[in-house]
Parts: sequence; C-alpha cells; structure tokens
Amino acid sequence: MSRHERPKLKRAEPVSELLKKLLGDKGLDDRLPRYQAWLVWDKIVGKQIAKRARPLRIREKILEVSVDHPVWMQQLQMLKPQILKKLHEQLPDCDIEDIYLRRGTPQSQTTAPEEPKVEWQKESLSDTELAVVEESLAGLKDGDLKGEMRQIFIRQKKLSKAKNK
Repeated sequence: MSRHERPKLKRAEPVSELLKKLLGDKGLDDRLPRYQAWLVWDKIVGKQIAKRARPLRIREKILEVSVDHPVWMQQLQMLKPQILKKLHEQLPDCDIEDIYLRRGTPQSQTTAPEEPKVEWQKESLSDTELAVVEESLAGLKDGDLKGEMRQIFIRQKKLSKAKNK
C-alpha cells in the first residue's frame, strides 16, 4: 500500500496507550504498572544508590534488585520499607510487595553506552580544508548559527574525505 492509498491518521496515539492495548490483548496488562519501577528507580533511590543497585526482574510481586557490594546490600536491606513506600507513592498500581536483593553487577541504565566511532569521524582536516570552511562562513553574523554551520560543514568535509579514500 502506497502512502497515498493509506487513510489519514486522526491523531497519533501515545506509546503508553499502544503498550496497554498490546499487553491487554495478551492478558498481561496487569504487569505494566509493575514494570514502570524501572522508569522511576533512579528518582526513588537517588543517583548514588542507582549506580550500585538496579532492578533485574519482577517475580510474583517481588522486585529483584542486583547490588554490587555486600555493604550496599545491607544498606538497602534497611532502606527497603522506605523504598517500597516511595515506589507505591510514585506508582500506586504497581502492586510490588517486597524487594529481593541479589549480589551481582548491576547493568547501569542511567548512561547510554558510548557509540563506536565510524570511519568518517576519525578523519582529520588540513588547515587548508578548515580555511575553506571558515571562508564559506565569513558572511554569517550570528555567532550561534555560525558555530552550528561550522560543525555541519566540518562533518560534511570529513564524510566526503572518507568516501574518497
């Protein structure tokens, strides 16, 4: 079906609504509120604990958390009631009754993994090539616009240089 033959979309549906429908069709819609714990974990426990402890899975209303050191496990054991209280305040329908702490290396979700550089990004430009870029920007007065355009031109030059190799 081509784009012209498709009926127009009345309004875009939020992803949360689509997920509810999809999970509802599979009979899993009651689990969605529980899994939202991943979304609020960092806010609930704070940055310092979030670096050391991450949710792993949920089994029968028990949130399993991976913790990287026994001292932190002990600390979290004492904080369980407060964490559960905050979790229920943030997600009233989550229905998580307990937290099980497991020793392990938590997978951090706070920072995205660094993307490997592609070949064109490793290219360097000569002084002559940089002078050409600056010359093409000479007529621009707006400093912010000039800086953004400079980055675009440099990327384009690097890409062209890598393609010609």
